[in-house]
Amino acid sequence: MPTGVAIRNAREQLFDAAERVLLREGPNALTSRAVTTEAGVAKGVLHRHFVDFDGFLAALVKDRCSRLDAQAEALRDAVGRGTVADNLTAALVELFGPLTVAIVALVISRDGLRARLRQAGSASIPLVGEGTTMIASYLAAERDLGRVGPGADVRVLAPTLVGAAHLLFADREGPPAGTDAVHRIVTTVLGAVTD
Repeated sequence: MPTGVAIRNAREQLFDAAERVLLREGPNALTSRAVTTEAGVAKGVLHRHFVDFDGFLAALVKDRCSRLDAQAEALRDAVGRGTVADNLTAALVELFGPLTVAIVALVISRDGLRARLRQAGSASIPLVGEGTTMIASYLAAERDLGRVGPGADVRVLAPTLVGAAHLLFADREGPPAGTDAVHRIVTTVLGAVTD
């Protein structure tokens, strides 16, 4: 790789390369060399932009978490429309796409990354924590409209839904869970608190 050549959007180029390696080969294959090779840049490019590899990974995770904002906004827009179960099913299926599952595996497998993310104030398990907050906010809004029972404890329901859905998607090697399986979980968990 030639040196002295300007690279446009190096951070995003490195993030995209890391995402491809992570999705294709899993968290154990994610190394600085694998990322820079995938990005087609010299290894020093990564270290010019990040203090160390865990710093790079923490920035990657935070960047991918920020993408959840659009999903949270779409779920807020669904309040009062459709059915609560259908809205939650769609949100959980989208939340647990292949990238989220791979990032959760990455965070769990790297102590240094978890420590770095905690220092930065991230949820204990990024994307899962933000997803839980998103679901709780949605449930609270639906409760305010009377579509979820007034006694529903969204602080219990949200992590229950997210945790149960995550178990369906956690096996990166098997086929992804279907919408019907997620819908069964949602309707079972919400059975006593929705119409």
